[in-house]
Amino acid sequence: MNILIDIAHPAQVHLFKNLAWILKKKGHEIIFTPRDKEYCLYLLEKYGFDYIPLGKVPSGFLMKAVSLPFFVKKISKISKKFKPDILLSDGSVSLAFVSKIIHKPHIAMEDTGNPEQIFLYKPFTEVILSPQCLKLNLGKKHIKYAGYYELAYLHPKYFQPERNILKTLGIMEGEKFAVVRFSAKTATHDFGYKGIPDAYKKKCANEFQKYARLVILSEVELNSPLRQFQIQIPPEKIHDLMYYASLVYTDGAKTACEAAVLGTPSIYVDFRGRDYTRDQEEKYGAIFNFKNSAAEYENSIIKGIELLKKEDAKTQWSGKREKIIRENIDLTAFMSWFIENYPQSLKVAAADDSYQFNFK
Repeated sequence: MNILIDIAHPAQVHLFKNLAWILKKKGHEIIFTPRDKEYCLYLLEKYGFDYIPLGKVPSGFLMKAVSLPFFVKKISKISKKFKPDILLSDGSVSLAFVSKIIHKPHIAMEDTGNPEQIFLYKPFTEVILSPQCLKLNLGKKHIKYAGYYELAYLHPKYFQPERNILKTLGIMEGEKFAVVRFSAKTATHDFGYKGIPDAYKKKCANEFQKYARLVILSEVELNSPLRQFQIQIPPEKIHDLMYYASLVYTDGAKTACEAAVLGTPSIYVDFRGRDYTRDQEEKYGAIFNFKNSAAEYENSIIKGIELLKKEDAKTQWSGKREKIIRENIDLTAFMSWFIENYPQSLKVAAADDSYQFNFK
């Protein structure tokens, strides 16, 4: 079977990488069609995948809409040569349109719930797979599973942290350190939100460094007082760093959820939040969600200080991680079964909601 996977963001490489390795070992052919965005190409190259880059993604909602026909045309051309049996993506509008053109099924993963994007890809998509925590009901095409995207690559079956990242950064064994990560906020679902204001970024840094070493990862340019804390590490090492951190403070939903799944206390600051970050707070107490107001920024920093001062926080969060893994499925194993057995798998999953728990 030939499977084409469309990639618009580096997080999607992580989402699909273990699935791709498993399917390749079983004799299936996999090709990725990535955008030249951030480190998508770097990760695909690092992991040894076959890919055909589609070019850069323009900034701005309007320019992204204008570029859509270009990406559809390019993927269609690739598809005529590769002849995919299944198209797979994280809610790619481009791939959904291509599926209509080449008459092949499109399987979409979905966890953000961006209504504009879903409106565009749903009519041309055979099935939408999402976490149970997603509040939307997308009809007969919608299959919900117990879990989170992040379990597809941070489940202990697939991820084992490497301590050498600490040595590289000069962090001593047992030393407390906080990872602060600021996102670029260029996705369509971030439209109109610029992230945490500079004044609160500075206050966050000033306060956290009193209780732990501070490490900043940033997709946006920082003011000079913060640059002393900024580091550059290989993208594939970020999860190792977050695993050993005492705290992760971020305005990126994926980063917050990754930290929680890794067993690290996590604070997420955003204008609207996500269903999956709220679920991890309500169900497991693994993430603390805050909105974008002066009072909420202040409270998020207070919560960060509280967690850094808590001596047994990492032990507690290790237990939360174990509970998350115990109560949810191995998403990679589920996706592998679903794709290899499609379309029969759709009938099985739709008829028996408990069948997914065969993949633990």
